[in-house]
Amino acid sequence: MNLTHPRFDPDRDNVIARAQASHVIHLIATACHAAGTQDGYALMQRFPGFISVTAGIHPHEASHAESGDWEIIREYSRKPGVVAIGECGLDYFRHFSDPKDQRVVFENQLLLAGESGKPLFLHERDAHTDFLAMLRACGKTRPKGVLHCFTGSQDELEHYLELGLWIGLTGWITDERRGNHLLALLHQIPLTRLLLETDAPYLLPRTLAPKPRNGRNEPAFLPHIGSLIARHLNMSPEELARIVCDNTLDFFGIDPIDQPSPSIFHAETPSP
Repeated sequence: MNLTHPRFDPDRDNVIARAQASHVIHLIATACHAAGTQDGYALMQRFPGFISVTAGIHPHEASHAESGDWEIIREYSRKPGVVAIGECGLDYFRHFSDPKDQRVVFENQLLLAGESGKPLFLHERDAHTDFLAMLRACGKTRPKGVLHCFTGSQDELEHYLELGLWIGLTGWITDERRGNHLLALLHQIPLTRLLLETDAPYLLPRTLAPKPRNGRNEPAFLPHIGSLIARHLNMSPEELARIVCDNTLDFFGIDPIDQPSPSIFHAETPSP
């Protein structure tokens, strides 16, 4: 989730407290640029054992990346508690950065993931062909990665699974206007490679009731997403919670010691 986003500035500690009250056992604050990497790390230090962070440059920020930013990303990639490189990848949907710049920045982060031994937290939108080609070009040196907020087609899912990627699902799956096709793909995702996320403050689940007045998504709503997915997989929420929690700890290399028993999809969601 984008925990350092300005929309959380007024009540970030309360947002974290609501996540804990909803039995969410760990948060991963993703970075979109160098400053976000630093801010996330500072936040992690305030909540040791509950928050981990990533270090990276989002494709939207690719055209703005400078040499000093790379020095910061590389420095933080070596720090304990930084569990992935990213959010990185390609996005040809909004054109916030030139595609050529995006490919250069993505290539640099592919190399950094290989150097640091950290997995990739990946973003792709309307750029499947180039994105797939760049991952394939890594060959045997390709780091493991999770495709964050997967919203694609069956063909795209098959390509990503062939590459060994994990698949991250968000509240997009609750959107009857554009996410219903994901329900039909659920059974094709190996349970051992399934991760759940909110992408907060974005992608508030459309099936959430009542909805927060501010229209903001937050990690306390993860149980709602998990319950819906568990129902479509014909699983109990508790069983799916155990699986995705184990997957998350394993993928990101988070020490499971002192982590509470996962029951995140069985809790009442507190109101913001």
